[in-house]
Amino acid sequence: MTGDNLPLEKMGFLTIGRFDEDDPRAGHLETLRMIEMAEDLGFDSVWVRHRHLQFGISSPIAVLAAAAMRTSRIELGTAVIPLGLENPFRLAEDLATVDLLAEGRLNPGVSVGTPMRYDDYKTSLYPDTHDIEDFSKDRVQRLLSGLRGEPVSSFEGTVGIETYSTRIQPHSPGLADRVWYGGGLASAQWAGEQGLNYLTSSVVSFEGTDSRDFATIQGEHIDAYLAHHRDPTRARVSQGLVVIPTDSATPEQIRRYEDYRASRLPRTAGPQGPRGMMFSPDYVGPSDELAEQLRSHAGFQRASEVAFALPFSFDAADYEQIVTDMARHLGPALGWSPG
Repeated sequence: MTGDNLPLEKMGFLTIGRFDEDDPRAGHLETLRMIEMAEDLGFDSVWVRHRHLQFGISSPIAVLAAAAMRTSRIELGTAVIPLGLENPFRLAEDLATVDLLAEGRLNPGVSVGTPMRYDDYKTSLYPDTHDIEDFSKDRVQRLLSGLRGEPVSSFEGTVGIETYSTRIQPHSPGLADRVWYGGGLASAQWAGEQGLNYLTSSVVSFEGTDSRDFATIQGEHIDAYLAHHRDPTRARVSQGLVVIPTDSATPEQIRRYEDYRASRLPRTAGPQGPRGMMFSPDYVGPSDELAEQLRSHAGFQRASEVAFALPFSFDAADYEQIVTDMARHLGPALGWSPG
């Protein structure tokens, strides 16, 4: 935990991996260069978002496989893979393969629920079963079962020259213990009960609380997670707010960052939508000011590590300045030391 002025244990950042539709390769290579730079700067982790039918990373496992070959130390995470669009059997195979290539550095973050804008493409995704698909936490259990090496087939043996296993191959020991889950209060409790790690972000639901303060709600969710965890001493909690240090930014960059924050501020005024989603304000400023604001944040106080979220629409030079200032100024201001 980072409360009471304890140092931040681990620091990372989260990127959407945005790209130009007319030149998607360039955007993916930019993301890989960012991951390499993060390792050089001493970050503990880099996380990639998962976007379908958008101009951001749609296949994070493929991107992280490439990243695994370009790095040697930094942890590689997904935040998060929506399991409603995945087959847990096949995903377990891919995750185990990449984790072995990365020598145990993969941190798969997952979520469940009906996929966003499902009605727009459900017949393409599940032509015959779109109305009966199960989007419950059972998909997480199936994924965990596969990653743990539990039997998924009734046959083991050799047929001709083909040898078959009863469990997912390849098997990567320990990977199941590095699965992360994100969500609101009920999800936090469930993640704790399952012994999963817990991802928090810049969005929370006020269901189950009387508060309308983002930081307070996020703190309550983390408390609930820890209270329900089977072994709190092994629990990992990561916070993921949009935090933009400006220590080395140009005046033009600072104006652009401030305009970005201002454009998103109205959505933080109160609960949004039928589920009552609460959005965190973005944090922009010099690292010493940001560190002071974060240390007074109830969610940050309870998190053992962070994955600061990069804004979606900035240029490569902006991202380079932001992550460099995170490593050289913000992290040290929070008591963090480069890996």
